[in-house]
Amino acid sequence: MTEVRFDTEDVVDVRFAVSPLWETVAGLWAVGEPERHAVHLPWSRPARALLRRPELARRVAPLRDLVGPGSCLPDFLTPPPVSALGEIEQELAVVAATPADRVRAELAGGPASPFARQLATDVPGRLPELVDAVRLWWRAAVEPHWPRMRALLEADIAHRTRQFSAGGVRALFGGLHPGARWAGDRLVVDDRLDTVLGLGGRGLPLLPSVFADRCVLLTSSATAPPVAIYPARAVGTLWERQEISPDGLARLLGRSRARVLALTTSPSTTTQLAARTGLSLGAVSQHLGVLRASGLVTGHRYRHEVHYTATEFGAALLDRSQPDGAGALEAI
Repeated sequence: MTEVRFDTEDVVDVRFAVSPLWETVAGLWAVGEPERHAVHLPWSRPARALLRRPELARRVAPLRDLVGPGSCLPDFLTPPPVSALGEIEQELAVVAATPADRVRAELAGGPASPFARQLATDVPGRLPELVDAVRLWWRAAVEPHWPRMRALLEADIAHRTRQFSAGGVRALFGGLHPGARWAGDRLVVDDRLDTVLGLGGRGLPLLPSVFADRCVLLTSSATAPPVAIYPARAVGTLWERQEISPDGLARLLGRSRARVLALTTSPSTTTQLAARTGLSLGAVSQHLGVLRASGLVTGHRYRHEVHYTATEFGAALLDRSQPDGAGALEAI
């Protein structure tokens, strides 16, 4: 069991963030353990095929060596994002600037894999190889799908923010995962560890993740910045889209509007919906306006974008429009 103790300043400094670096690193776990991450098979199968390309496999090898089965992920590889919506190059710059003493100390706490031993011996020479490996894996396997991943993560943050506004810290932490709860002045996570961590005024960034299947506290020492990872909502919709049959809802709403509604089963922006439907931005905006006015779709603004998601009413209509209540799902 892990306990995270909060001071008053820590509670005030709880914040949400999105980390493309974390998703890039964690994606390798999903590729390496497909039975544990079956929901991601539509993505992990082609991603695994990418790793069979000799040149990419060679250059990504340093990262795979640290993220392999039985590995203990060093904290410096997944630092907290410097902004709410992390940028991969910003995060990689933080990794590249990790002091050599910290790199060696965190590697000493885990299994001595071949690259880990090389990195500990020559941090200035080997750390750039690790950064390059992460960057290449990001570009090959994650970046093409990042708009969809990011939309889902931002929709989760919008939900948690409303949850926090309605029920405070207890409701927020109690809703992250069945194994997490708020107890007095601390967050308690049911896991296999026996750890008590005092935040000491550092606050706690909360990162929703498409690849996490449990709550994870990323810190192994009092000097490493704490980060809490939790599973994002609606991950089951990430790699699927629902096709409307010629009958049912399509006859009620019109084929184009029904298709827009079907694609909001996963959070999507106007631009993403236009790309997936082949409709113009103006046409998509018009359809969304009607769907929102009808209570079928809701929108949540994050920075300069609005993400649209089917409401419970809209989702129920989609389910009932399909035979036996089952949608015809087509993997992306």
